[in-house]
Amino acid sequence: MSSLTPERLDTVLRPKLDGAWNLHELTRDLGLTAFVLFSSASSAFGSLGQANYAAANAFLDALATVRRAQGLPGVSLGWGFWEQVTGLTGGLTPTDVRRLTRAGMSPLPTAQALQLLDTAQRSAAPALLPIRFDRARLNRPADPDAVPVMMRDLVRVPARRAAAAGTGPAESESTLKRRLAGLHESERGRVLLELVRTQAAAILGHTTMSAIEPGRGFVDLGFDSLMAVEFRNRLTAATGLRLPVTLIFDYPSPEALAAHLRAELPLPADGPAAQSPATVSAELDRWEKTLESLATDEFKRMEIAVRMKSFLSRLGDATGTHSPQDMDDDDFESATDDELFSALENELRKS
Repeated sequence: MSSLTPERLDTVLRPKLDGAWNLHELTRDLGLTAFVLFSSASSAFGSLGQANYAAANAFLDALATVRRAQGLPGVSLGWGFWEQVTGLTGGLTPTDVRRLTRAGMSPLPTAQALQLLDTAQRSAAPALLPIRFDRARLNRPADPDAVPVMMRDLVRVPARRAAAAGTGPAESESTLKRRLAGLHESERGRVLLELVRTQAAAILGHTTMSAIEPGRGFVDLGFDSLMAVEFRNRLTAATGLRLPVTLIFDYPSPEALAAHLRAELPLPADGPAAQSPATVSAELDRWEKTLESLATDEFKRMEIAVRMKSFLSRLGDATGTHSPQDMDDDDFESATDDELFSALENELRKS
């Protein structure tokens, strides 16, 4: 929608709108037994990057509804894509077909499509969707976001899975920013590159991001304009940034795009050094629970306790609360194993 202009809308909308309306007007008094309009599933489900096409087909559906209300014959068929190559589907690439099948659609064989056409003539509904769905794929989609919104209450869409190793939906803006805020600058670029590669893999239908080479161009990887829009939308949702439709052309490789995202994201200069006291406290709570789970491993507990004792000693020096009778850093560095275990046992007895 954001990239549409009045001219682009008119170019696609006018042929269908004017043609259908003129037929409606010219045949109104001819006593027709059938008035069949060929619409598209895009009128119900939308079509990525083709809002003008979806609007044109929605008009056909509305016209059929008006004709029925006036006592005239009329039915609008929102076709899914056909198995037989036609003028409309001849330009579909294998990647386009994968994108459609990710949404749970399967190509319609011609014989089945013609049977649905005959069935539609006997229906009382003014607008129908002759589409072939793969029910198994709908119930177990590789990407829940690819399932049309109107279908999500009808199928068992699984809970979102993390996309670290796969190609699931992008993580939320708040989740990503929290994750990046806790990392050093050197790690942030890696995480953003992983995000870009993971979502690119999902768009192209790959099962893992390993198929997306960081330095290879998006166009060379198989992206087209529709995929570019879907990709932009995913990254916008994940980062909260206002990204252009021309994103993959402005930053033509995963590496270049990840660098751009890093430059645009409002993050502190470096992660751990900029963490708030509340964040540090939450981390300590998490570590406390982790350490409690080691209660049965006495040796591991003693090893960790020695390291923590050394850290607390350094922390005490920094805050001026270091106890004179405590072992200092040098003591811990030069102490033998027996001395360390003896000091640890003393501390355990105190607690």
